[in-house]
Amino acid sequence: MPKRGKTYLAVKEKVQPGRRYNLKEAVDILVGTGRAKFDETVDAAIRLGVNPKHADQMVRGSVVLPNGLGKSVKVLVFAKGEKEKEALEAGADLTGSDDLIEKIKGGWLDFDKVIATPDMMGSVGKLGKILGPRGLMPNPKVGTVTFDVGRAVKELKAGRVEFRVEKAGIVHSPVGKVSFGSDKLYENLVALFETIVKLKPASSKGTYMRSVCISTTMGPGVKIDPVDIRNTLR
Repeated sequence: MPKRGKTYLAVKEKVQPGRRYNLKEAVDILVGTGRAKFDETVDAAIRLGVNPKHADQMVRGSVVLPNGLGKSVKVLVFAKGEKEKEALEAGADLTGSDDLIEKIKGGWLDFDKVIATPDMMGSVGKLGKILGPRGLMPNPKVGTVTFDVGRAVKELKAGRVEFRVEKAGIVHSPVGKVSFGSDKLYENLVALFETIVKLKPASSKGTYMRSVCISTTMGPGVKIDPVDIRNTLR
């Protein structure tokens, strides 16, 4: 078991073992215990009552966080003609078609998000083994395969995050930076939870949101009571 530093242990003392806090309390604790020398990212882990092995229980989507993520995102768009122009006007960092595909095949990966128009997917599909494992492959389910490239670029730049339930039934997602403060992080978390609840599969039985934990990059997790989240969303 790795040895924890004095700072981590001092912060952990402020989190009561086994307690599930309400959402506001949890966010306040997280912001108040940030001790790293850099602006830590805040992450959420939500365990859902689904079995991802069944296609009809796969939870996948995206949400535009009202306060963004606190970092710049380099967006690449596969498009041609007017759609390429639209992407650039919306703020895309890189646009192109076959030229970019060949560049990526050569090992270039200097971008964070990828958007493609539907007519480009026949060619972009050839990059599946490169982009797929890195979570960069455009997908219509999360809005990155679209002819409305202007809107998609603006949303990614504004702080849209994509999420997908893992094999263990857990969704992981960043929700901002410690420097945002309690109110902005609270708003981002509510937006994420609302989206996940809306995506509940019809075949999911019993308790859907089973456990929730938020944490900073270097800090301990703070558990949130799912019942309080449900009450907050009403």
